[in-house]
Amino acid sequence: MGSLGIGVIGLGVGEQLARAFDRHQDCRLVALCDVDADRLAEVGARFPTARRYLDAEALFADMEIGAVAVASYDDAHARDILRALKSGRHVFSEKPLCTLAADAAAITAALAAAPHLRLSTNTVLRASPRFAALYAQIRAGLLGRPYFVEADYNYGRLHKLTEGWRGRVPDYSVMLGGGIHMIDLVMWLVGSDVVEVTAYGNRIASAAAGSTFPGYDLSVALLRFSDGAVGKVAANFGCVTPHFHRLVVYGTEATWENGLPIAHLTTSRDPNTEPAEIADAYPGMGKGDLVPSFVDAVLGRGPALVSEREALAALAVCFAVKRALESGRPEAVHYF
Repeated sequence: MGSLGIGVIGLGVGEQLARAFDRHQDCRLVALCDVDADRLAEVGARFPTARRYLDAEALFADMEIGAVAVASYDDAHARDILRALKSGRHVFSEKPLCTLAADAAAITAALAAAPHLRLSTNTVLRASPRFAALYAQIRAGLLGRPYFVEADYNYGRLHKLTEGWRGRVPDYSVMLGGGIHMIDLVMWLVGSDVVEVTAYGNRIASAAAGSTFPGYDLSVALLRFSDGAVGKVAANFGCVTPHFHRLVVYGTEATWENGLPIAHLTTSRDPNTEPAEIADAYPGMGKGDLVPSFVDAVLGRGPALVSEREALAALAVCFAVKRALESGRPEAVHYF
């Protein structure tokens, strides 16, 4: 049996995380927790050796648990992460780590007080074979220097706002809840911090659907990177399209554009030159694909694919976007 005991809180997407930890040779799935008794019984039946808890406090009292996977509702993440860190547990959390800047500061302080603990978040697009290959191409200089990137989180699931739990979360942010995937991705690809953002949003799509959802269902942000690059990221929950991660990276030597079923790499300004076809799998990853690198980090075998600093950096940009939406002015990014 594996040496690292795992507890999972929240059994929506958390079931997929439980499955990933359960099949890892160095882990033991010790416990599952969900406030919904029926859901807990249903998922628990698929993991018969795991103990079941209706309350997270009972899970944290289980001394066999060395790491916690947090997959509760977005506005409960901070509470569960802080409980875990302060009780000496490593944390793998669904995004976002939290929904308030004050909670991000508290998480940062908890990590500083326990530097041996590892924290990572499930911004899983880094595990997509297509985006991982793009990252390698950029680092190899194939695109030259990236100077502009466009990234759209086209969710195409407006009902998740108008009918699901997201619409009941106070001040729900589509950038924190979805666009953070693209913010993390572009920062990883460009390899530079975002220093300033400007943002706009609207709720036209949800209003047209007859919803009273009070937040923006579309948020668009312009990003200024510390190396001079510029980016645009959109979180578009109301789009009439299937779920898709639109991405275009403009480099001084080539342009890379995601598409279905293939991406394209353009290396010439000559209109008669056909772009190269990129057939790496997309999305090609599962919700648990970042789990192995997190376990490696916990066991001292190497860094997690998403480090503590990177997880908190993406949050900082999202909070700057939120401030820019409220102020109508450019806002500096304040890193934790």
